[in-house]
Amino acid sequence: MRLRRLILPAAVLLVLSTACAARETATPPASTGASKIRLGFSAWPGWFPWQVAQEQGLFAKNGVEVELKYFDSYTDSLNALATGNIDANSQTLNDTLASIAGGAKETVVLVNDNSTGNDQIIAKEGVKSLADLKGRTVAAEQGTVDHYLLLLALRKAGLTEADVKFQPLPTDAAAAAFVAGQVDAVGVFAPFTTTALKRPGSTTIASSADFPGAIPDHLVVTRDLVDKDEKAVQALVRTWFDTISWIGQNRPKALEIMAKRAGVGVTDYETYDKGTTIFTLEQNRTAFATDLPASAKEISGFLVAGKLVDTAPSLEGLLEPRFVQAVQP
Repeated sequence: MRLRRLILPAAVLLVLSTACAARETATPPASTGASKIRLGFSAWPGWFPWQVAQEQGLFAKNGVEVELKYFDSYTDSLNALATGNIDANSQTLNDTLASIAGGAKETVVLVNDNSTGNDQIIAKEGVKSLADLKGRTVAAEQGTVDHYLLLLALRKAGLTEADVKFQPLPTDAAAAAFVAGQVDAVGVFAPFTTTALKRPGSTTIASSADFPGAIPDHLVVTRDLVDKDEKAVQALVRTWFDTISWIGQNRPKALEIMAKRAGVGVTDYETYDKGTTIFTLEQNRTAFATDLPASAKEISGFLVAGKLVDTAPSLEGLLEPRFVQAVQP
């Protein structure tokens, strides 16, 4: 599992600039009549339920034909959605805003989860607080949400990135460098948190749990799909909630499916699962009504201030709540 949740790396900007020049019923719902929907996802605990949906036939039960595409590289999934090579993808709000700033036409239709501890800033022995990072070498993948988390954490401590020696490294390499003693702290996501914490005396000094709502993950679809086949979008959203229901009723089997897709054991997967808060239908409705508009504005401003994008993305058409509103509890 690597390369999850990039805020928008140079490779995605290049592609964008080029391109822009569970309620089971006795009788399955009728097909939407649409062509197969290409749905992407990648390595993150909040997105592995899609694998359960596929293996348990829940897409078909909701009348939608889905080609589920797993991406080893999260970057590739962003590229695929931005260029229309897939119709839907699970990705962060940060990345969606950055993609839109680059010219993509994308719409958030569902909150999969919030990261509530799986993204962490981990420091070596003797570094006990965020303030202790001043003058230290800190590694993270440039432009990832863990880089974003680092900036948030530094700001909370009254510091900026200029107060540390930032070392940009791919997430797996950053974790390895930390364990090898080459850097003083690291920003990583699960499962690389487990790797980093193998360094004797290391400890987590900040995590996404300290910044509620800062790292939300979503089902994002192309605006073209919404315009052409809103019934298919509705079926995807309905399938998600059916899947979460199925997982709740069949947790041991569901954990096996998700852990296998993640390439880890069930015990390790349960650890990652605890750092991810899957949103209920009611939480989705509340988020679209209140939290997401505010978060989008804040993250947009942060992306511009941090020079992660050149101009603020338009928020018009970003959020579409009608699909979660139409799901029957």
